Amino acid sequence: MAAYVIMTIEVTDREQFELFLEQVPATVKRYGGRRLVSGEDITVLEGDQLGPRIAVMEFDSKEQANDWYNSDDYAGPKELRTQSTISNMVIVEGLPAE
Repeated sequence: MAAYVIMTIEVTDREQFELFLEQVPATVKRYGGRRLVSGEDITVLEGDQLGPRIAVMEFDSKEQANDWYNSDDYAGPKELRTQSTISNMVIVEGLPAE
């Protein structure tokens, strides 16, 4: 079952964050993931805005998403992200196919 990594991001160091953005796509792809959403053009329909930037990635399974997150491939980009943002990240499983 597909799983989604959802992040809310507040950039605190634009230069380091740009390096993160350059490095992370290859790591996601290596683990079978696809970047679906990454941006700051957010329209709030209800409630509070979760963050100034939101990113969503899809993986074929929760295991793949966890493997990516804990991989040596993502360790460097993860460090750049944690140093250049205030962020929250969750993994959630998708719904079964109908």
